[in-house]
Amino acid sequence: MTPKGEESAAITLSERITGALVGAAVGDALGGPVEGYSPEQILERHGGRVHGIVGPWNGDAWRTARPIAPYHKGDGHITDDTLLTHALVRVYAQVRDHLDAYAIAEHLVPDLMTNPRWIPELETEALLLQRVFLAEKWLVARLHYGHVDPREAGVGNIVNCGAAMYMAPVGLVNAAHPTGAYTEALDIAGAHQSSYGREAAGVFAAAVAAACTPGATPDSVVTTCLSLAKDGTREAIERVCEVASGYSDFESALAPFREAVAPYDTVGPDYRSPSLAARRPSRLHAIEELPIALGMLVVADGDFRHAVLGSVNYGRDCDSIATMAGALAGALGSPVPEDWSKTVSEAGRLDLWEPATTLTQVTREIFERDVRRRRAHEQALTELGVPECSD
Repeated sequence: MTPKGEESAAITLSERITGALVGAAVGDALGGPVEGYSPEQILERHGGRVHGIVGPWNGDAWRTARPIAPYHKGDGHITDDTLLTHALVRVYAQVRDHLDAYAIAEHLVPDLMTNPRWIPELETEALLLQRVFLAEKWLVARLHYGHVDPREAGVGNIVNCGAAMYMAPVGLVNAAHPTGAYTEALDIAGAHQSSYGREAAGVFAAAVAAACTPGATPDSVVTTCLSLAKDGTREAIERVCEVASGYSDFESALAPFREAVAPYDTVGPDYRSPSLAARRPSRLHAIEELPIALGMLVVADGDFRHAVLGSVNYGRDCDSIATMAGALAGALGSPVPEDWSKTVSEAGRLDLWEPATTLTQVTREIFERDVRRRRAHEQALTELGVPECSD
């Protein structure tokens, strides 16, 4: 369950960062093996809804089975959502300050290209660049080889959730400051995405920051998102969350959620056969993943298990949906099931808790630096004749 009232207010920054990052990884691992399929296909394949970690869709034939070979999705393996989230944490650990698009070019891109790591889905050590999909390889093509201005490099890429899916660290560094998270994520995401893909990155970071606020609730997180989101992204979130308010279980909400988001989603009804308009820039549309994740958070009243399982069983791009829902529920303080996190950590040969320890320390350093910068600004304005604010 999600802590309420005084219990929520007592959750520390470290606990929220850990909950968000571990929760995101667990959601990612649970959603991976059913990614791309419909709720009906998931129901048939598993003889019911998915209630935990499951094996690959095609069993032992995962190496050659289409359409997603050669990735071992399942058995607790994280996907590129988590790999990129941890990569962004490493960038923060290097810079130890707020990031911008130039930091992505100077630090994230070399990390993708030069540092071999264990890739669970490939069951081998490889460059992260060899695992990510074309929309993420775009970062290397544009920034390393194309020498494009980092602030504009995302223009021309397919518009998808590629930037949004790893923006939780931005929200955590800006904990309880959603506007700051939104602004920073928009800058960072400019190197990767444009249009509603970039907007979603900003709004998701803001949602995570809002979830870190003492006493936050799913409704307060959604309210924050609506205050910042623009165009189709705002409308999609509003519509899905309106629908979510009428449900308390994910099973009943699956079809209504899809119906609510469909007018804003460009991919179309068949996830593996996108429509002609799919993933093109537009002010009228939104990525599907973020509104659904927020809707699942509302249906679950912030409970981690309920929100993540609802996201997983929704299908389609459910690893990214569950990544976002898991990060938000974890940031709110809902406990991540220990058996899930232990299995995911062991299956991926990953210490899921180390990135949280690192980011907590970096966040504290950035906050101290922000305080000094703010005080210097206040002092400068005072010297310019601006009266001090009264309490």
